[in-house]
Amino acid sequence: MNPLFKIFFLFATAAQLSGCASFGKGMVEAYLEKQQTVDSRLCEVWGKPFDGIEPYLDNARGRMKVLMVHGVGDHLPGYSTQFLEKLAQKLDLPVMAARQKNIKLTSRTETGKKLGNLRINRLLSRDRRKELLFYELTWSEITAYQKEVLAYDNSGEYSFRRAKINDLMKKFSNDTGPDPIIYLGESREDILVSFAQAFCWMTKSDWKSLPDDVMQACSFNEDSAPANIRNDQYAVISHSLGSRITIDGMQRIASIIDERDPDFRNALKNKEIPIYMMSNQLPMLQLGRKLPEISNQKAAYCRPEGEKFNERIISKTPIIAFSDPNDLLSYAIPHGFAEKYLDSRLCIDVTNININVATIFDAFGLGKLANPLDAHIGYDTDDRIIALIAKGIGNHHTDQLVLDRCRWVETID
Repeated sequence: MNPLFKIFFLFATAAQLSGCASFGKGMVEAYLEKQQTVDSRLCEVWGKPFDGIEPYLDNARGRMKVLMVHGVGDHLPGYSTQFLEKLAQKLDLPVMAARQKNIKLTSRTETGKKLGNLRINRLLSRDRRKELLFYELTWSEITAYQKEVLAYDNSGEYSFRRAKINDLMKKFSNDTGPDPIIYLGESREDILVSFAQAFCWMTKSDWKSLPDDVMQACSFNEDSAPANIRNDQYAVISHSLGSRITIDGMQRIASIIDERDPDFRNALKNKEIPIYMMSNQLPMLQLGRKLPEISNQKAAYCRPEGEKFNERIISKTPIIAFSDPNDLLSYAIPHGFAEKYLDSRLCIDVTNININVATIFDAFGLGKLANPLDAHIGYDTDDRIIALIAKGIGNHHTDQLVLDRCRWVETID
């Protein structure tokens, strides 16, 4: 039962005890129904126009490939299923491969080391002209064993002493809270290797050449990667800590691709790879970290006339940051943040999207209320977010739902 409805149920119960059962129940139901009939949740977009995924599906030379990176908490392969099905419907891709492919990720230098799972889905239009390869990275296997030190706190020996709602919140905290701390420790390198392996498999192969149900490492050195980079289109969808992993992971990939792989480097530096960040946490996850070695030099690295233009990592990295103001763990990206705290060689442009994922209720005049848990985990099922990722904003193919429900403030340099 929704916690808010429990509050209303208490009012109804009180009315029953006072002999006004039908009145109390009817009042609560009518009050809820009235607030839910009109969806007036906030959706404000501040930034430059962006295309979304749709324009790149019909690619005669290559394929559209999307990598999803989860955030805090334990996840199992298949966690993105509902999001993927909604995205496929919005993109009109009703044909799907009969089964997914799964690769157990490992390191090239420590074969046999478990670094999570990469699940790949193939989606097509009915005429087979449009194709989307969707790569779902599950990295939480790396941190799960370390969180076992808190398992005792979830046991009946301790949990029964808590109030029921508090116990649910404590278990959620024990599952999600340690991951950012663990990421700052020794496991950070393993998580970034997991991301690099997922990115490598995404750039390396087409559907037919991808292995299935194996533990295998991928190498950037193979000849197919540069050609695929030039011809394919890419996007990353991340949630909470997954956004920090993506940024750090892209920088790490650039650092390991040295002059011995000039074809790969040159192909990557001419690509534009948008990152759609749900429940963006970059400002919070910057706390306690050193500044990047190269910052506040965007013009030098990202403009063709810049003196260090040939040293960029990538041509452009649009960050589309979704934040619910009622999500206690989410933050918009403030002006100047990317220039100061993110690597200039990524050539980042920021679009902030303030969006109410959780419904806001008026609790009988006692104040506005939104469930902060819903506000944190509801991004990947919100139809407006999926429409923005699928079709963008400020273009001729913008989805009607976005036109009707979102206000766009275009920014210019």
